[in-house]
Amino acid sequence: MKQYPISKIRNVCLMSHGGAGKTSLAEAILYNTGALDRFGKVADGTTTTDYDPEEIKRKISISTAIAPCEWKGDKLNIIDTPGYFDFVGEVMEGVRVADAAVIVVSGKSGVAVGTEKAWKYAVDRKLPRIVFVNKMDEDNSNFYAVLDQLREKFGKMIAPFQVPIREGEHFTGFVNVVDMQARKFDGQKVIDVAIPDGMEEKIMPVREMIMESVAESSEELMEKYFAGEEFTIEEIHHALRVGVEEGSIVPVLCGSALTNTGVQVLMDAIVEYFPSPDEMGKVVGTRPESDDVIERNPAENEPLAALVFKTVADPYVGKLSIFKVFCGTLNADSTVYNAKTDTNERIGRLYLLRGKKQIEVDKITAGDIGAVTKLANTNTGDTLCDSADPIILESVDFPEPAISLAITPKAKGDEEKIGVGLHRLVEEDPTLKVELNTETHQMLISGIGEQHLDIVVSKLKAKFGVAVDLSDPKVPYRETIKKRVKVEGKHKKQSGGHGQYGHVWIEFEAGETEDLIFEEKIFGGAVPRNFFPAVEKGLRESMVHGVLAGYPVVNLKATLVDGSYHPVDSSEMAFKVAASLAYKKGLEQAGSVLLEPIAHVEVVVPDDYMGDVIGDLNKRRGRILGMNPQIGGQQQVVAEVPMAEMFKYATDLRSMTQGRGSFSLKFERYEEAPANVAQKVIEQVKSESAE
Repeated sequence: MKQYPISKIRNVCLMSHGGAGKTSLAEAILYNTGALDRFGKVADGTTTTDYDPEEIKRKISISTAIAPCEWKGDKLNIIDTPGYFDFVGEVMEGVRVADAAVIVVSGKSGVAVGTEKAWKYAVDRKLPRIVFVNKMDEDNSNFYAVLDQLREKFGKMIAPFQVPIREGEHFTGFVNVVDMQARKFDGQKVIDVAIPDGMEEKIMPVREMIMESVAESSEELMEKYFAGEEFTIEEIHHALRVGVEEGSIVPVLCGSALTNTGVQVLMDAIVEYFPSPDEMGKVVGTRPESDDVIERNPAENEPLAALVFKTVADPYVGKLSIFKVFCGTLNADSTVYNAKTDTNERIGRLYLLRGKKQIEVDKITAGDIGAVTKLANTNTGDTLCDSADPIILESVDFPEPAISLAITPKAKGDEEKIGVGLHRLVEEDPTLKVELNTETHQMLISGIGEQHLDIVVSKLKAKFGVAVDLSDPKVPYRETIKKRVKVEGKHKKQSGGHGQYGHVWIEFEAGETEDLIFEEKIFGGAVPRNFFPAVEKGLRESMVHGVLAGYPVVNLKATLVDGSYHPVDSSEMAFKVAASLAYKKGLEQAGSVLLEPIAHVEVVVPDDYMGDVIGDLNKRRGRILGMNPQIGGQQQVVAEVPMAEMFKYATDLRSMTQGRGSFSLKFERYEEAPANVAQKVIEQVKSESAE
């Protein structure tokens, strides 16, 4: 593939709800440009951008994939992103380096939650957009119903450029409403025909939408519109291009990726209406170790600035870093500087990626996307630049994990394999987090949803040969006391030679802090001072396990008030044991209770789902603290909910709100668990111990 100047490159992200046909559209685009000899199908597992074994097995996109191709003198970098919510991190990678977005909508199911989310991601990054209504070849697709939904959801900026022509139940062509030209599909070709009779009443309202959008693009055209004058074709095209670039006009095109109809028209629209990277404004970054903002022109002759936006971990090939050069040129066999990790990286061979196919090149220039293998200290989100003029580009905005599960190997001794495999997968997927909980001794993996973690399990087996089980994490409960008691602890052992003697009276009561408060009020040297630290140590060691269910004890105050000692047989060890005996007796008498961790939860949902969400939080023993209206008809519900009730909340919230809700959660404090909950936990611990 030849080198293209920045003005001839289009970086286009395909986004949609799951199953709308992005991958098939990417395949059709590649086929039309001659990059492919045969048209792959998702159902057969033969598409270019769904090449991972998991994607082929599940027939869905899991990773973002790049598909460069050449069309009429321009280079299109097609970025195919997943549509399912569990893989939103992958979408964020694609959106970060795209200069425009094609939002694919099914002509059958219309605007779905994924459409709304894709729209929001594009708006947040100020990306020009085109909507492609796909699956028009299917009998029950309805372009006008989808158009109404788009207008209702996204407003007046929706501008349909086409109206479909149907013969009977079949989609056979379209009328280009901008040029008032009818076109019919003849095999893979599109031929001009006369506008069919009887279509006027469908075309005119749609053309009126376009003319309104054109009129609103400038005052001059607005005056012309109100004066009833016709716009020239040049005025219409110029106004539409400006409007698309600004985001004030979003063209709607229609077709079918599967039958490759209307796709070439979309490709022409991408070249005509979407901006090249040098039209996206200055490249903005910061100086390393300061907040000084740097601006550069997106051009080849500027110092290098390239963002690594995706990492692919392969157990055989090693690490593949995929990057976009924002300015400058990255050459093969060169050394660059990683401004994030403050290290130099040796660049070996450079590649263009088309799905899993690697096309070797000697350089990647400004505006283009490429890949490099075996970078030692570079991860997703890092900036590669010129050491003489370093810059840090804005990273990828990844969502926080929403669900955590405990992971254990099915076979003994596979712990190390799990560790290595998870380390590789975390490099590849920054939305995956792994931590070892030192208290519960469980390894926890956290992700966006259950399907996300299910795929992690499949990848561990397929790529790293280790089978694992997932289970709910153990809840880190605590224990404390309610009453004040005074107890005796006596340790006395006599055998040949030195015996052991330690004797204490300790008062136990509820303390103010989580840590032990230890005091002594000894009169007349009943217990010598040098044994006080041993008494405290005995108590601290005992507090690791409570008397109810063996959980750590908190909020405990212990006062050493009396005791006795033996001049020969007393030792630090004896007093330590005496203190632990007093501890056990004291906690049994002082009314020990179980404490459960309480989370501070903030849920953001559309107004319509408020009742369901509040009802559900109440069922989880939650306390609603408040409700705050948010922009865009959203509401924030603030609540406190026991952690034990929140493990699968990500999945439940998604099904309750059809994927429109989001939440954040953080530990707040410990609180006494209700008697029925405590009883259940204690019984469970006892049955586990018995096993």
